[in-house]
Amino acid sequence: MSESVRQENKEKEVLRPTVSPAVINRLPRYFRYLRELIRMGKTRVSSLELSKMMNVTASQIRQDLNCFGGFGQQGYGYNVNYLYTKICEILGVGIGFRAAVIGAGNLGSALVRCPVFEQRGVDVVAMFDVDKTVVGKKIGNVRVYHMNELEKRIKSLSVDMVIFTMPKDCIDEIVARLQKTSVYGIWNFTGTELESDSLVVENIHIGDSLMALCFEVAQRMEQEKRKNGKDGKKPWEK
Repeated sequence: MSESVRQENKEKEVLRPTVSPAVINRLPRYFRYLRELIRMGKTRVSSLELSKMMNVTASQIRQDLNCFGGFGQQGYGYNVNYLYTKICEILGVGIGFRAAVIGAGNLGSALVRCPVFEQRGVDVVAMFDVDKTVVGKKIGNVRVYHMNELEKRIKSLSVDMVIFTMPKDCIDEIVARLQKTSVYGIWNFTGTELESDSLVVENIHIGDSLMALCFEVAQRMEQEKRKNGKDGKKPWEK
């Protein structure tokens, strides 16, 4: 996407209505499920059908979408392609965001090779690190620059958001530097709870998600033990 088209898309964006974090967190799920419906060749869908797919009540779906105008027709449901287009607009998929990854280690290297960025309209245009063995090279299709070039490259490449995958002890210094640039947001994978008055921050805690899974698995195992006897053996096991 050219810079002129990208800027034009930004200028067309209207201020989004104020909605609850819970609604915002569900919007990417609408995006995913509607995209799947398009792949299946579905042209329309009811709130009831969506509710069964998403495990959210039909009433909640209607309330969520009404925050942005509704988009449905009584007796018809939702036009899948139209609703998908509107959800993309709300999420900013067509703006043409540009991102940079700070930290070219294992996690950063894996992320830049992940199709999630392209699928959601985000172009990763740079990586930054201090390791001389990777600076100047490309990981995937993304060039790694030295951290000394951070501000200069963010400006020249029109970076809107950055992804933190570097050691957590660097955070304060880097955030202070970013606050003087054109960057709007941070996707933070460092495991540290980051807050900023001037930057939008999305903190990602992979360990929290893993521990939540561990809890649920432990609960399921305990239920199985109670169901099958103290020894934990299933009825068909001798």
